[in-house]
Amino acid sequence: MTKIEKIVLSYSGGLDTSIILKWLQETYGCEVVAFTADLGQGEELEPARTKAEMSGVKDIRIVDLREEFVRDFVFPMLRANALYEGQYLLGSSIARPLIAKHLVGIAREVGADAVAHGATGKGNDQVRFELAVNALDPSLKVIAPWRQWNIRSRMQLLEYAEKHHIPVPSDKRGEAPFSIDANLLHTSTEGKILENPAEVAPDHVYQRTVDPPDAPDTPEIITIGFERGDPVSVNGKAMTPAALLTELNGLGGRHGIGRLDLVENRFIGMKSRGIYETPGGTILLAAHRGIESITLDRAAAHLKDEIMPRYAELIYNGFWFAPEREMLQALIDQSQAFVSGDVTLRLYKGSASVISRTSPCSLYSADLVTFEESAIAYDHHDAEGFIRLNGLRLRNWAARNGR
Repeated sequence: MTKIEKIVLSYSGGLDTSIILKWLQETYGCEVVAFTADLGQGEELEPARTKAEMSGVKDIRIVDLREEFVRDFVFPMLRANALYEGQYLLGSSIARPLIAKHLVGIAREVGADAVAHGATGKGNDQVRFELAVNALDPSLKVIAPWRQWNIRSRMQLLEYAEKHHIPVPSDKRGEAPFSIDANLLHTSTEGKILENPAEVAPDHVYQRTVDPPDAPDTPEIITIGFERGDPVSVNGKAMTPAALLTELNGLGGRHGIGRLDLVENRFIGMKSRGIYETPGGTILLAAHRGIESITLDRAAAHLKDEIMPRYAELIYNGFWFAPEREMLQALIDQSQAFVSGDVTLRLYKGSASVISRTSPCSLYSADLVTFEESAIAYDHHDAEGFIRLNGLRLRNWAARNGR
């Protein structure tokens, strides 16, 4: 085993990372720095500090990353209208590069030669964390306890906790709980009954959204303001990125918006079923496409739609810091120069529907498209030549095939 002098651990304070913390101390016999990222997961994070102190950790970092998360990771992704496999808004995927960025930053600050994470050997997160570290500081060793230790069952995990006097909450002692990830953009739930895609997800799985039939019977109308592709206001009130997403999460959750029951293809080769809730992100996706509809040139909009699946797949697979993602981001960001204006949506029983859009940069011309007399000269006869030239190859093709 390579000699390690100091490790920075991505530490949530939950059962798994509390056990990992003790295991790292025992296995490597070195100082462990505990880093907890506040991404708006909605939990009290100070108990994580207390647990780390109980394990003898001297250096504990709880860092509020909510604004950075939304501003520098969520919003750039939303500029692309990114959806993995056409549905998933990438709530877990987009958080991992930010956590890895700060893991590396703290490691450099404290002179650590390794970082560690609690992702399992079956999931995507191990890949995302480690590819990000590879890109940011390849000199750092990455420790993945779930791939190294001999703990192979939940019973062994609990036995290890008991042996080392690690507190085990009562709700963790019985049947394995759902696996839950949460941040300002979403919540995801996996495991237990959800591992059978034929089973209907129970109501208690959902945490941020009401069941759409139980949502208010009266629609709610909201307006989101955009500047250069990013949302900046709700109902005329300017907000910081994190505050804006928090506001939309509340509105969307109340109206049952953003639920997704998905069987997805993990990067490592297996299918998994998860329940996602992304209320604010779902509203923003609809609104962003609404403002783009009047501000983007047709070819630019279609090109964005063509590259979006590739861009989303890069994020899902952990390549946020890869050159190809940065190249695509530059293209996407260039397209947003005139994506500014206001979009009004109707929130109602699980849907966020665009009902109006305005922009000082609009390409929409009522004079051009009107069925009435137009103030702009448009010769209808021009369409005849346009159609004839576009039909030339089809006539040629039909003639060859005897049509």
